Amino acid sequence: MRAFVDWYNHHHRHRAIIYVTPDQRHTGKDVEILARRHAVYQAARERNPQRWSGETRNGSPAGVVWLNPEKGRQSENQAA
Repeated sequence: MRAFVDWYNHHHRHRAIIYVTPDQRHTGKDVEILARRHAVYQAARERNPQRWSGETRNGSPAGVVWLNPEKGRQSENQAA
């Protein structure tokens, strides 16, 4: 179980928090990681604009997320 928790928190990138680990999100490292990722996408788009049909991926940190949202919270988050 310890190995799974370590993997889940420190290695697995989660879709709901824009593909960073929970540890990166919890420690605030996600802001820098997402900013660097966004800069890479922007540079790639500038070098090869013909490859991009729209905007680059969102580089903003995720808002509030819940591990197991209650029914009421889930609809509140979707409305936001």
